[in-house]
Amino acid sequence: MVKARHKRLILVALAILGVGIAAILAISALRSNLSYFFSPVQVRAGEVPAGAVFRLGGLVVKDSLVRQRDGLTVIFAVTDNAETLQVSYTGILPDLFGEGQGMVAKGRLGEDGVFYAEAVLAKHDESYLPPEVAASLRPAPTEDATGTAAGR
Repeated sequence: MVKARHKRLILVALAILGVGIAAILAISALRSNLSYFFSPVQVRAGEVPAGAVFRLGGLVVKDSLVRQRDGLTVIFAVTDNAETLQVSYTGILPDLFGEGQGMVAKGRLGEDGVFYAEAVLAKHDESYLPPEVAASLRPAPTEDATGTAAGR
């Protein structure tokens, strides 16, 4: 016969086990939803884990936006003024998306070196730049009086 004290001990052990299992499940669910931010320089340097979903941010390069024949796929370049990366996105772009504007895209890097975006976010007004994008932008090369980029 099981004593009342043993029943309580068994219930406490089961409760602790249940809380532990719930914590493990919650942590694994949170990990699967994480997506880190990388700039084009970091992507080119190989800092992105292979096959990982991550966010890429920078400025859309002027005159780089090309719409494909299907009408939904667009290819454009994103820069942080040091490196440039091609991005392919199939879907409807945000209204404020445009060349020369800041953007953040979530997706994966393909084996061909193209970033395949699942979602594209654009800045929301004329003066705002997402903090991650602003922090990752490198100063643009300046031209000296002769018209050549300084520092080369």
